[in-house]
Formats: sequence, C-alpha cells, structure tokens
Amino acid sequence: MPTPMTAGVTQQGSSVDGKVWHILGQTYTPLHLTESSFSWHALLPPGTFVPPHVHPTQDEFIYMLEGRFDLVLDGQAATASAGDLIRLPRGIPHGLFNHSQANITCVFWVSPTRRLWDLFQAIDNVPDPGEVVRLAGLHEVNFLPPPPG
Repeated sequence: MPTPMTAGVTQQGSSVDGKVWHILGQTYTPLHLTESSFSWHALLPPGTFVPPHVHPTQDEFIYMLEGRFDLVLDGQAATASAGDLIRLPRGIPHGLFNHSQANITCVFWVSPTRRLWDLFQAIDNVPDPGEVVRLAGLHEVNFLPPPPG
C-alpha cells in the first residue's frame, strides 16, 4: 500500500521495495509510490510497444531520456524524442511503439496511482499478451481492440 511521500532522493540503481518488473520485453523500475502519484523508469528495447489503451482514472506523463517513441494519441500519429514530455490525460486512448533500432529510456508517472502498482505486480514476467490484456482490464487499464483489416 502506498505511504505518504517523504523528502529525499531515489538513488540511481535503486527502486521501491527493490522491485524491477519485466513486462513483455520491457523493464520497469519503480522510483516512487504514493496514493496521489507513482513513477517508474522504463527501458523499451527495439520492437517493443504498449498497444493502444485507456486509463479512465489516471493522467499519465512520460519524460523521454533517450530514443524515439512513435505514438498514437487519440487516433493521431505523433513522435517523441529525448527531452520531450508526453502528456496523456485520463480517458484519452494512446499507444507507444519503439520502431527504431535503439533502446528507449524514459520516466513515466501517473496521478493518482489507483491500481497501476497492483497491475505491474500481477503482470511481471507474464509471457502471454492476452493474459496481460485480461489482467489490465481488472486493474483500470483498458486495451483497445486491434484496428480492422
């Protein structure tokens, strides 16, 4: 359960409760957790992605450290590179794709935390994308069906 935020520095290489999650080829390292917000460092290797989905109860942000995301934001194509901030208001469909030959590193955060910590705990090392989608739906993240065709 999240605890109140304390002043301090999360040192490089450390994480909340020593956690590191491996989710469909991506690595997520939680940096802070409170009821009002949750942040994590992410590494997305070439060819990995997060299909279009919606957070109905959270605003999400991504600060790009390196690499380039190809995005679908509310049905529109966009890109983001190092130094860019991606803003994803609650209820807006979005998908994130690494179509490059380089790693993407970035920092994500959501507000409020809601059930996202519990989702990452549930899908850590789950190899089946269908099961990840099913579990996400139980944790307030709704993946969209693939486009027709």
